Amino acid sequence: MRRVRPGTASRSAGGGSSRAAGEERALSSVAAGDRYEQPEDLPRLWHVTLSVSGREAPLKEVRRALEQLAHDHPFLLTSRYAGDHAEIRYWEEARDLHDAAAVALRLWGEHRQSAGLPPWEIVGLEVIDRETYHQRIAEGYGPPPATPVGVHPY
Repeated sequence: MRRVRPGTASRSAGGGSSRAAGEERALSSVAAGDRYEQPEDLPRLWHVTLSVSGREAPLKEVRRALEQLAHDHPFLLTSRYAGDHAEIRYWEEARDLHDAAAVALRLWGEHRQSAGLPPWEIVGLEVIDRETYHQRIAEGYGPPPATPVGVHPY
């Protein structure tokens, strides 16, 4: 019995394959007991906490701006704010920590105009992987889960 992948037998006539007509395609398999390892370059989830601060701004304007940011950036979990600082927490999907941090460091500046954010500077950034986040929560020393989700005063 000859095993070929569906559609490969007709390719040789049209030039879509480098195999000669009638040549079998080698099949590969995983030996019993071998473990599947996920490739390193697939995106992972990273928990991001971005802290910003600056000159005092009206609370209503800060809240409205953070609500607009949450609308523009749908993965935003929660924001806490005061008149002169704010903290934003969200999940970012990225290949590695460097990519997640780069996106986080651009977030405030890229949305400053569109969301009407105050001209504050980034003063803190924490990026941890999902496993570390859940480990911290389980051990009781991490930030509490983001509930309720949304924009809230300190």
